[in-house]
Amino acid sequence: MVLNGGLNLSVLDGWWAEAYDGLNGFAIGAGRTHSNMDVHDNRDGEDLYRVLRDELIPLYYQRDKDGLPRGWIKRMKRTIRTLGWRFNADRMVMDYTQKCYVPAAGGTSSEMRNLC
Repeated sequence: MVLNGGLNLSVLDGWWAEAYDGLNGFAIGAGRTHSNMDVHDNRDGEDLYRVLRDELIPLYYQRDKDGLPRGWIKRMKRTIRTLGWRFNADRMVMDYTQKCYVPAAGGTSSEMRNLC
């Protein structure tokens, strides 16, 4: 999806917390958590609706004289530029091979050995 310019809309955890820069997609909330799941879910729901209403939908439907959503296209290009090289299967396989599998097989030493 990233290489097609698809814009991610998600909570800030996992890879999205690492990758989101404010302009390469959309974030639900600010990465806050709460031990009470009802509070947590309500926050996420309110944040989702706010992002849709105030950011995502207006950006998509704001068109220029040619009918193109220039702001949306700009974000799509940024998504490809900032995420495509970092979050793909090729990079993931190379990281696992070089930092986990080869060291685990005794081929080399690695600082990440304990992380795999």
